[in-house]
Amino acid sequence: MSARLDAQMAFLMEADRLKAITRATRNHDGRRENSAEHSWHLALFALVLEEHAPEPVDIHRVIRMLLIHDLVEIDAGDAPIYGKTDAAAQAADERAAAERLFGLLPQAQGAELLKLWEEFEANETPDARFAKSLDRFQPPNLNLLNGGGSWTEYNVTQDLFEKRVGTKVARGAPALWAWLQPRVAAFFGKA
Repeated sequence: MSARLDAQMAFLMEADRLKAITRATRNHDGRRENSAEHSWHLALFALVLEEHAPEPVDIHRVIRMLLIHDLVEIDAGDAPIYGKTDAAAQAADERAAAERLFGLLPQAQGAELLKLWEEFEANETPDARFAKSLDRFQPPNLNLLNGGGSWTEYNVTQDLFEKRVGTKVARGAPALWAWLQPRVAAFFGKA
């Protein structure tokens, strides 16, 4: 029992480092969001917006995915969606991070969370598609809230936004995309 709890606590204390990973997205007050705040906010999005999933989802699994999906940033860092990154190298770094981090847990528990993280990354199941859509839906809402935020900093156009974000939101949460798209269009129409 003690060894199991020791491993679980080692993982949880390591997970605290997610609070130090700064993202490109800004919060309502203009301060850059950290990855732990982002994960919490996404879990809340899932809880509140579940009814907008286009197909039945297990909201508990979706929330679990969202709580762990960015833990890999502890080792791999955040890769802003509008930044210039080597996608293959980033994916390899994230995979190594997932194996290390979930490997801190007792074997069966770590394997279960690694599998859940892999499902999120693959974006093929209804739960993963909805979770991934929420991951793309939250930042533009913060950008709209604070006058453009990272869109301004990265010189994002509406076309680029729709290619990198819109298609992903529309795939897993078409109702959310239908709600967001005219708001984004109005913002870019004024820019």
